[in-house]
Amino acid sequence: MSDGKVTLAAGGRRPGVRGKMPVIATAGPVSFWMLLFVLLPLIYVFVISFMTRTQYGGIEYSFTLENYKEILNPLYLKVIWKSLKLAFLTTVICLVVGYPLAYWIASKPSKLAAKLLMLVMIPYWTSSLVRLFSINLLVMPNGLLNVFLLKLHLISEPLDVLYSDGVVMLGLLVAMLPFSVLPLYSSIEKMDKSLIEASKDLGANAVTTFRKVTIPQTMPGIVGCTLLVFIPSLGMYYVPEMLGGGKVMLVGTLVKNQFLVTKNWPFGASLAILLILITLAMMWLYTRIGKLDDLEVC
Repeated sequence: MSDGKVTLAAGGRRPGVRGKMPVIATAGPVSFWMLLFVLLPLIYVFVISFMTRTQYGGIEYSFTLENYKEILNPLYLKVIWKSLKLAFLTTVICLVVGYPLAYWIASKPSKLAAKLLMLVMIPYWTSSLVRLFSINLLVMPNGLLNVFLLKLHLISEPLDVLYSDGVVMLGLLVAMLPFSVLPLYSSIEKMDKSLIEASKDLGANAVTTFRKVTIPQTMPGIVGCTLLVFIPSLGMYYVPEMLGGGKVMLVGTLVKNQFLVTKNWPFGASLAILLILITLAMMWLYTRIGKLDDLEVC
């Protein structure tokens, strides 16, 4: 009501804390744990990235920018560049493989499409470490791949591909493929099929229709796929750890080594902040092009 009177809620009660209790009860615990286990650790990592490492691996709380300057060391820039390159190639291959697969699944009836999506996910019900170890067994000198190629006389001696960049990228592909199919399927499934029919009726060929109608409509899914594949591929450390055999150093492995091996927490924190900044930049780009709903599967 006007004239300074407080409007009463239904039943004649004033809205107050009791009316907010459902919201507090549902969102309160989640917000508390997010604050405790996500926000506060991130703040701590940000703070120690400006601190100094002591002689014995401790943290001296004196402000410095040397940790961020150290990132510009050519050795670390090379590692960051290799990580960006492998993450980019993994993302491109996931798009090339995942887009046709998602398009084919989306063209099927809803019940069959759900079963096909389940088939995509079933291999990922097993531990990722088991799947990565199977790749090692596959590409080792006496593994199935070399035995098969030798029997076909395609090679004269076993291929030395174990602990290489190619095997690491294969592991990233195995780990990331479903994260490309799901957002692409969601975007393709929402696509307005009548626009494709109109394009064909107007005389456009399949390539033109795909380039000018299909791609623009599914662009949120493409950007979502890029986001969900590129960022984890950039920071993932256990894949190069298992498949690289210590020979392939990526930025995720570098961060892990700074925290657990060399005990240089401030420099490791500065590398972690760099990855967070890249993630925020990708999220900002996604909000400019797509919607968060396209990351879900309907």
